[in-house]
Amino acid sequence: MPISKKIANSISRSSWIRKMFETGIVLKRQYGAANVYDFSLGNPDLPSPPELNKILVEEACRSGAFVHGYMPNAGYVETRQAVADMLSRDSGLPFTKENIVMTCGAAGAINVFLKSVLDPGDEVVVIAPYFTEYNFYIENHGGAIIISDTNGELLPDLADLGKKIGKKTKVVVINSPNNPSGRVYSERLLKQIGDLLQQKSRRYGHPIYLLADEPYKKIIYDESAYHSPLKYYRNTILATSFSKDLSLAGERIGFLAVSPLIEDNKDIINAATFCNRILGFINANALMQRVVKHVLDAGVDVAVYKQRRDFLYSALVDIGYDVIKPEGTFYMFPRSPIPDDVAFVKALQGKMILTTPGTGFHRPGYFRIAFCVGDEFIKGSIKGFETVFKEIRA
Repeated sequence: MPISKKIANSISRSSWIRKMFETGIVLKRQYGAANVYDFSLGNPDLPSPPELNKILVEEACRSGAFVHGYMPNAGYVETRQAVADMLSRDSGLPFTKENIVMTCGAAGAINVFLKSVLDPGDEVVVIAPYFTEYNFYIENHGGAIIISDTNGELLPDLADLGKKIGKKTKVVVINSPNNPSGRVYSERLLKQIGDLLQQKSRRYGHPIYLLADEPYKKIIYDESAYHSPLKYYRNTILATSFSKDLSLAGERIGFLAVSPLIEDNKDIINAATFCNRILGFINANALMQRVVKHVLDAGVDVAVYKQRRDFLYSALVDIGYDVIKPEGTFYMFPRSPIPDDVAFVKALQGKMILTTPGTGFHRPGYFRIAFCVGDEFIKGSIKGFETVFKEIRA
């Protein structure tokens, strides 16, 4: 075999999201894009904010020595300071540029952090349903993945989480607003998680890091609010990107932020800066670093996503689907009307509707709908959702 056994095995169990997305490409070629309702990929369709576009043009027109050259591996000093100032406002903590590493998106940030802290066999606890690429990120750096289940409301089950955290646990990963469920963690829940991790850290005699993956933190609807986990647990690290709130998914720009309250925060930052280089990222995109520092308070028009959520949720509930109304993100995670979520997703595919089975997020019995698509696709899909629901229930 010309490729490694490990990678061959990883490919065989690779993301359902990508599988469905690639299926969509084939179907669109065969039947025409207008006839395929593709809800498979969280690829934001809203335009980037106009102020971003203006600054992007200005920065792209700059010329001179080193405009597109290397910078410190952690990123431009002025960009890191702008991010630190934003986080200080959000959390009340004394962030400085020394707590920030600019990265190639949230995925880059997570990989850089895990590479920095994991020794072989260290355990990383994730909470299902979760973004399935976490599996590969953890395996990339010699970690062992431990899965904790959510409760019936798709929120962390604190009793189960407590059981899954042991003496080998190095990191616990949370994702709020959550992909795929759209659930947003409350202040009370974040405090409970922080208290639990503090107790476990004392018990096992070493810090357990809380890694918060937050690319959707600005896509929250008006009945809910974002709460920074930095306020509730001192050993917190943020990994995030501008992919969703500024519609910059393809530009691969994000950052890693290490709480200034962490006792060894300087060591973690030094390690993350080093790992940014040796993992091959070298540094985050220079042009986008210069752009995002000016638009940290900007965002896409979340009201558009909210309108889509409200329409789709009402339509699915009217049909008979069991679904928790998402408080954030542009995802909906209904329960499959039959136990076999993969079979149900295939039935939807027969009506040219592409969704992702909950199995792909380690939560069988559900399926994910990414409603970051045009209104006409959402409205056009409802008849198919209804037909398949009735047929499969009958």
